[in-house]
Amino acid sequence: MAVYFSIFLVVTSIVTGIVWLADKFYWAPQRQLKLEAAQAQCATDLSDEVTEKIVTPNAFVDNAVQIFPIIALITVLRSFLYEPFQIPSGSMMPTLLDGDFILVNKYNYGLKDPIARNKFVDIGLPERGDIVVFKFPEEPNVDYIKRVLGEPGDKLVYRNKSFWVKPACDSTQTSCPGYEQLTQDYVGVSEYDDGSGQLREYTVNWGDKTTSLLIDHSQLQRVDGNFEYAVPAGHYLMVGDNRDNSYDGRFWGYVPEQLIVGEAVAIWMSFEFERTEDSWLPTWIPTGIRFDRIGGIE
Repeated sequence: MAVYFSIFLVVTSIVTGIVWLADKFYWAPQRQLKLEAAQAQCATDLSDEVTEKIVTPNAFVDNAVQIFPIIALITVLRSFLYEPFQIPSGSMMPTLLDGDFILVNKYNYGLKDPIARNKFVDIGLPERGDIVVFKFPEEPNVDYIKRVLGEPGDKLVYRNKSFWVKPACDSTQTSCPGYEQLTQDYVGVSEYDDGSGQLREYTVNWGDKTTSLLIDHSQLQRVDGNFEYAVPAGHYLMVGDNRDNSYDGRFWGYVPEQLIVGEAVAIWMSFEFERTEDSWLPTWIPTGIRFDRIGGIE
């Protein structure tokens, strides 16, 4: 859906922009010349009604000229700076909850054209620990949000519900690092519940930040603990923070860099949808606002 809206914005910006240019540099001067000619042929001043009729463009041109700056601004902001998204599931609990509305930074990882998604300005690349919105490789019209676990060239193993990471080794390095476990420090039983069982919360230190994840020990690990994920060049392994309730790269593979939309950086609104079974309200109507969740994302 987002890709169609991007196409709509770009096409509308181009069409209204062409009309705006044509009106500013051709049609408006022509109307002014017509007004001056009419005034020269008239013995008295033209009435306000006649003047207005001559200088006013037709409805299509007038509307296009009026909305062009607004559409152009929205297109630039949404395509190259920030884009809003809604979290539709609990796969990123406890970091992100169903009902969170987030802002995604579109320039941290370079500027891309909004339709073909070809990068034309290099700025940076995703790093392990970043929360990233991307196009689902199997269905590019669908947006997913997960955390980066594997960078290009990395090797990873998911064993006993914990990741072991072997970072990419540069050809210039004299010795390559081996596998290191991504440390998970136990916090306690989580306050969150996704209906799957008792969730336990852990913290993970990424060097410059500490984040949380959930593990459901009542569920068996669903992937082979001996399987090695070898991340190809230009690709990333994306995994949800709600480890046992996330359909992510452990099951369907790697995300090409071209499909990455941007980095999730802030929650700007968070709606609560919990209600009693006998509630008469439709499920899509919020029951409250979680003001404490508004702010930056780790």
